[in-house]
Amino acid sequence: MIRFTGVGKQYRTRSGVRRVLDDASFTLERGAALAICGANGAGKSTLLRLIAGVETPSTGRIERGMSVSWPLGHGSAFQSSLSGADNARFVARIYGRDITETLAFVDDFAELGAYLKMPVRTYSAGMMARLAFAVSLAVDFDCYLVDEIIAAGDARFQQRCHDALMARREHGTLVMVSHDPGVLALYCRQGATLIDGRLTIHADLETALAAYAGAMAA
Repeated sequence: MIRFTGVGKQYRTRSGVRRVLDDASFTLERGAALAICGANGAGKSTLLRLIAGVETPSTGRIERGMSVSWPLGHGSAFQSSLSGADNARFVARIYGRDITETLAFVDDFAELGAYLKMPVRTYSAGMMARLAFAVSLAVDFDCYLVDEIIAAGDARFQQRCHDALMARREHGTLVMVSHDPGVLALYCRQGATLIDGRLTIHADLETALAAYAGAMAA
């Protein structure tokens, strides 16, 4: 279970204080598959970081009774001077995973071949996506966060990512951000809208998508 109680988040900018989340209260139960709908800049990625614990709330309280992933497939935290294998070893040590098993999984899933032993700075965008997704999936979490990365890689790799994500959804919790209603409908059963800092949890995904479309039209 993850519970938000009166959570707010604001940032100081040159033009003043910008509030991206205002008094959010909800409970994310085990087994949930929740889609977050909102416009660019609405604060969806900030909400994921709050769930993950990467950012702290400005107000309110967050309780976590589940282990939570970083946003799935994001490789921005990789050390570019290290090889893909060394980055995978580092993540394995942080999360107490067996290093040999982690490397074997990453090698099989990413299919980078000899490039796995080369510095990450030499990778193409597609290769980085393969490594990031493989390392993300190599650690078992109770709750997986997904932020607009389902389309990474070629068609074959996308299918592997889809199959892996569906398998984890069956045994875990999923929170997804995407601008594609079709992607959200494929993975999520429930929906929420984040509009003008107000997070609203809807009864089902269809209601959330309709509410978001109506707000954008207005």
